[in-house]
Amino acid sequence: MSRVCIQSQDFDLSTETAALRAADGGVGAVVAFVGTVRERDGGVAVSALELEHYPGMTEAAIEAMVDQAFARFDIRAARVIHRVGLLQAREQIVAVLVASAHRGQAFQACEFLMDYLKTQAPFWKKEYGPGGARWVDARVADDEALARWGIAGGNAS
Repeated sequence: MSRVCIQSQDFDLSTETAALRAADGGVGAVVAFVGTVRERDGGVAVSALELEHYPGMTEAAIEAMVDQAFARFDIRAARVIHRVGLLQAREQIVAVLVASAHRGQAFQACEFLMDYLKTQAPFWKKEYGPGGARWVDARVADDEALARWGIAGGNAS
């Protein structure tokens, strides 16, 4: 099973969790985060979100993030699934799963990976709503979340 998967099709969290645990009897905790497309962003209705990426470059960048998680935390496995293409409101967009012997390291590594993904992964997002389509800018709060880990984001304006 690859650690990083960029795909247009939906994913099943139960299947992904079982696969992450299957190969390692030392796993005592699996922490999973699933992100979904919100129906509102900043008070504005959102009907869909379109994600674009550069194949190969995006996977390599996320693999490097996973390597960082392994270097920082005592984890046994990790998997990041990120969808691309046109996604409707309420659809799943991302899953981050982390396995470790104990829950604390899994929680921290999962949060680290999500903070990193929100600011450093090369994805471009376009929201669709009543006013048409608009590109989504980086948020200061996302850069601040990454800064907790000692990493400068600098993507927000």
